[in-house]
Amino acid sequence: MNEPQPTITAFVLGGYQTNCFVVTVPESDRPEACWVVDCGYEPEALIGHLKTHRLEPEALLLTHAHADHIAGVDQLLDEIGEMPIHLHAAEHRWCSEPMLNLSGIFGIPVTCTPATDELQEGQTLSLAGTTWRAHHTPGHSPGSVCFVHDASGQAIVGDTLFAGSIGRIDFPTSSPDDMRASIRRIMEWPDEMKILPGHGPVTTIQRERRMNPFVIEGF
Repeated sequence: MNEPQPTITAFVLGGYQTNCFVVTVPESDRPEACWVVDCGYEPEALIGHLKTHRLEPEALLLTHAHADHIAGVDQLLDEIGEMPIHLHAAEHRWCSEPMLNLSGIFGIPVTCTPATDELQEGQTLSLAGTTWRAHHTPGHSPGSVCFVHDASGQAIVGDTLFAGSIGRIDFPTSSPDDMRASIRRIMEWPDEMKILPGHGPVTTIQRERRMNPFVIEGF
């Protein structure tokens, strides 16, 4: 039996223009069920969407724990209610340590409620009859994770891959070598895979293979 098709709604939040997402499965038996993926600065539009559509988040999934992806977590929990928070183990400390989540470097420390669950490479996640895979893609940060829905050809990739670029690898906790390995893995995905990055426009694997200089020429 074919899976129902998930809908991924993007919200561009805060001064860093961070793409944060609400994932729903409208044609499932539980159309009110959803995930929130990342929750950055100024999350009012995302929270308003959840309330207006009476959505019920089953979990908050974090692609990584840089401040621009976690700054709105506590506001989300305060207004919507508690929910499991999934984050790779390599970055669990970052929720409470501004120097690790980079907000301390810029002088406006950010902390948030600690993650409750550790994401693992290859872990299967389920939402309203859809099955997703978590891929550990370190480089931009040590715990970066992508969330892939193979049946609909969609992937939420955080700051690992952008349209025409990649996530920064000059932060203290970044690793160019890990990023090279992660990009090679991502480029094994099908051409038609739709890529929803943490910043900037949607793209596809085929487009990035053909036009992304960091993929074509290396770095």
